[in-house]
Amino acid sequence: MRRADRLMQLIQILRDGTLHKAADLAAATDVSLRTIYRDMETLAASGVPIEGERGIGYRVIAAITLPPLNLTMTEVEALHLGLKAVGQGGDAELSVAAAALSAKLDAVMPEDRSSAPTGYGFAVYPFADAARSFQHLPTIRQAIRTRQKLELSIHDQIRIVRPLQLDYWGRLWTCVVWCETTKGFDDIRIDEVTTLRILPSLFVDEPGKSLRDFNADRAKTNAQAPLKA
Repeated sequence: MRRADRLMQLIQILRDGTLHKAADLAAATDVSLRTIYRDMETLAASGVPIEGERGIGYRVIAAITLPPLNLTMTEVEALHLGLKAVGQGGDAELSVAAAALSAKLDAVMPEDRSSAPTGYGFAVYPFADAARSFQHLPTIRQAIRTRQKLELSIHDQIRIVRPLQLDYWGRLWTCVVWCETTKGFDDIRIDEVTTLRILPSLFVDEPGKSLRDFNADRAKTNAQAPLKA
């Protein structure tokens, strides 16, 4: 298994918000405890909101918080330019969020900006191609709101899905879907989608195909994960 795939599997296990022991995570992914400790450090450094420590356990918390950062003025300018581009986009909810985030940045900027802070280091980034997902996010968000099916291509396979929820995992976007092609739930990495379009057909919640059913299935799967002897 590729390391990026294992990290994604760990995110899926931890997403239920409950505490998972490192030994259980190691058993579920068939790796050593030492590897799990490194993976947890990597995910945390990548921005995934992980809480926990060795000997106690790990979980993904709901809130996304960022550690203190030292930014150069060029980096601050890049942030604001990016927020401005999002704010002028067609997604009203993202535009409001961009304005709010810009205000938060302004609020914590030092009054004396004659000298730029230094020392900012890049976090470890296990999902190097995740930026490709940005182009698809507005379309997916629209489809979730309007309850419309999507036709998408992943690894040269065309699939028809019902988009249920977008999730952000520290630079990595995923979408929970009910796939009408495979007849089951999936959690799709948006950066792996090559083509995407909204279909005119709508969908409604059906037994076994809703977001509530997905969460129940995920909790049941995690509870039944085998323990390593």
